[in-house]
Amino acid sequence: MGLSFISIVLQVIVFHRKRSVHTYMQFLIGVELLYIFEAVIYIFNGSYEYHPKLLSNRYYDSHLGAITSNLISIPSLALILSVYQLGWFWIVGFIALLAGIEWLFVELRIYTLYWWRIGYTSLGLLLYFPLIKIIYPWMLKAKKGGSRALLLFLCLGPISGTIQFLPFILFFSRVYRPGWFSDPAYDTSAFGIVYYLSIVLITTLLLMVNWKYRWIKYACLETILILVTVLLKQRGILISQIWWDVYLYLLFPLLILMIGEVFGKHLARGESRGFWPRSSERT
Repeated sequence: MGLSFISIVLQVIVFHRKRSVHTYMQFLIGVELLYIFEAVIYIFNGSYEYHPKLLSNRYYDSHLGAITSNLISIPSLALILSVYQLGWFWIVGFIALLAGIEWLFVELRIYTLYWWRIGYTSLGLLLYFPLIKIIYPWMLKAKKGGSRALLLFLCLGPISGTIQFLPFILFFSRVYRPGWFSDPAYDTSAFGIVYYLSIVLITTLLLMVNWKYRWIKYACLETILILVTVLLKQRGILISQIWWDVYLYLLFPLLILMIGEVFGKHLARGESRGFWPRSSERT
């Protein structure tokens, strides 16, 4: 919680000083790159486990620790490095800091390494931080076509993924049973990755289509969501355990589509100072 608080303060300072939509998008891109990587090593291959002891379900409890790292702490440092284009001294320093925190968590027994090692983390960050630095100035230029679609996908991914995971982690709102793992929590988490990435892909494709009427995109997305939900329920893959579960998962992608429209406009015209012009610019 202390690490999260410090990271959030750093985020607020950067967002306040930059006041640019591209800064928010850069942060989200950093999160999604981590989400995809962690899906491979953590969700599907059991690389490590957190023990914050906040939830009764051991696996979902571990997810909260992973979210702290992948949604808050590491992307916050990556945001600082990329926005201010800091050099290798800062990159190495941040890697050493995170490696030290990881070692401390292991010693405090709130973090267990299985086949993963602290050295792997350091090596991965040695690639991740410079990549984030490269993406930011490239993203500031006007984008169209495939590059715009890729950035939209990465920007919208963490929003969809986080909203997808939190309800069943915190409230056990649904269970996915594709039969990939014997443990329902493992099965749900693994299929949740595939589900949210599929929704983001469909949303991105809809955003790239130029239709005269916006509502057609929303209607198409909602129709797809309803059909997928019905199909998953009929096949016994999706089990809703709370009355509001289906409504939430049918509605929140529409919000993501709306956010994607805003992001798409800013990507298409290049760097912008923010969602709203300052008072001096209005006049």
